[in-house]
Amino acid sequence: MSCIFCSIVENQIPADKVYEDEYVLAFKDVNPVALIHIVIIPKQCCQHFHNIEDNTLAHLFRAIKIIIQENNLEDRGYRIVNNNGQDGGQTVNHAHFHIIAGEQLGHNLAGH
Repeated sequence: MSCIFCSIVENQIPADKVYEDEYVLAFKDVNPVALIHIVIIPKQCCQHFHNIEDNTLAHLFRAIKIIIQENNLEDRGYRIVNNNGQDGGQTVNHAHFHIIAGEQLGHNLAGH
């Protein structure tokens, strides 16, 4: 059985997509913690950051940069978050990043 992010990649679950290429998919988080909250995932399922292939990792960070530019966040500020493993707060076992922005962010790493 695939994870929820794999189901999104396979178009079995709808998502509000904001970026897609051969290796990466980005979509708006369904439970945002800020005005802008985008999830960026590798299309190939891997559980943790340290399992992401180097080529895919380059695509992930290029996608993050593009999304930041498209949302005019360069001078406004943003947070890039990767929760890794149970102790790191990872809740979906598919490596992913969050871009959190669009408002003043507090000291809580998740957003407010």
